This record gives sequence, structure tokens and C-alpha cells, in this order.
Amino acid sequence: MIDTALLLELMQAKDTTQWSSSLFTLARGLGFDQVLFGVVGSRDARFESAFLRSNYSDVWRERYDRNGFAYVDPTVSHCVASSLPMIWAPEIFTGNAQQEALYEEAGAHGIRSGVTLPVHGPQGEFGVISFASDARPDADTRRAMAQELPRLALVRDYAFASSEKFREQDMHQEMLLREAQKEALRAGAPRLTRRELEVLQWVMAGKSSWEIARITSCSEATVNFHLANVRQKFDVNTRQQAVVKAIALGLITPEDHHR
Repeated sequence: MIDTALLLELMQAKDTTQWSSSLFTLARGLGFDQVLFGVVGSRDARFESAFLRSNYSDVWRERYDRNGFAYVDPTVSHCVASSLPMIWAPEIFTGNAQQEALYEEAGAHGIRSGVTLPVHGPQGEFGVISFASDARPDADTRRAMAQELPRLALVRDYAFASSEKFREQDMHQEMLLREAQKEALRAGAPRLTRRELEVLQWVMAGKSSWEIARITSCSEATVNFHLANVRQKFDVNTRQQAVVKAIALGLITPEDHHR
């Protein structure tokens, strides 16, 4: 059964932290310890620009993104071409060496069985929601997952509808970032990723790594990883020096964290 109160919480969430927590709790209630939700504005958009929230391992997410696995992941390609859910089986990850490596490494992070449902929005939005667990990927597991499909589809629909306001915020931040990056490139400044810029803005607002981790729904280690990259790019020793340099280059402004 689905906790309807959690569906209501999903719709009424005030921020992405609360929204993500409700989604993760809904997934656990249906027998899935891990879940990933990602949406881009259209099928032609780069996956790197997706509104994405998950409780997958940070290490796995970093590796997945770094290796561009989204472009070889058979669950993603299935969702591009179909509206039907896909219950995972080991044999769907045997198309090439990259897919085999993807599945093997995912298993090492507790992602062995799962279901992926396509997201196709009315304005051309495209995305996926994957529910995963460490259960043995056998016929019994797949049969049990098939029985949950109606409830998983309901969670998918609520997640898509309730995430709209947060996706719009992300798009606005992405636009601001692109504008800032263009100016920075003209000034010869190093290029920061969207996440690096976001973390730096929260540092400017006086937040600690622990607080930023809570706000951005990632681990404290991941926040420190991004800050280390920023310091290296700016060739400075402290996060405050990085903030000062970013402000001087016009990448961030003192008003940013109020938006």
C-alpha cells in the first residue's frame, strides 16, 4: 500500500530536501531502498542539465556521471523510445562492454535489481525514475516487482507533477550560470560546474559543509569534494578566498543566495 500522506507531502514540499525525503520514504515503503528521479526539458537536452535527485551512493553517482554512463545505459535508451516500464534483468546489460561494466559496478553499490519507468511530460519533458534494491535479480524478485508496477507508476506521476516548481528553479539557476560562465570565459576565469557554483554560493551565505549537504541532498564528503575542485581551479587555499575570487570575477554576487 502507498501512504497517501506521503504523496501529499510530495506535492506540498517546500524545498528539494523535503521533496527528496518524501520520495525516498515512498520508495522504501514499496520495497526499494534506492531511487533516482531525473528529468530534462526535452529529449534533445543534455543529460548533464537534468533535474536529478537520488539516494544512490555518492561514489556511484560521481562515477556514473564521470563515465557518461547515461549515454550507454539501456534503461535510459529504453525510456527514450517507450512509455512502458522496464524491470531489470542482467541480460539487458550485455549489449557491450560498457553496459556490462555499468551493471557490475552498480551491483557493488547495492543496485542489483530494479524497475525503471519512463517520464514523458506534456511539454516534451523527458526523464526516468528508477527504483532499485540489492535483491537477487531472479524470477521471484522480478515477479514481485511486477506486482508493484501500478503503485510505482502512481509515485512516478506524483513525483513528476510535484517536481515542476523545483525544475523551474533549476532551469533559472542554469540560465544564470550560463550567463555567468560566458562573462567569466571572456574574463579568462576558470569554468565551474553548476554544482560547484551552487556550493560556493552557499559558502558565501555562511553555510558549513554539513549545512550545504543537507540543503543540496548530498553527502558532506561530496560538498568538500566540490569545494576542493573550486579551490584548485582558482589556485587558492581556503573556501573564503574562493568566494572572494568568484565575486571579483562576477561568477557570484552577494544577492545570489537570496534568490
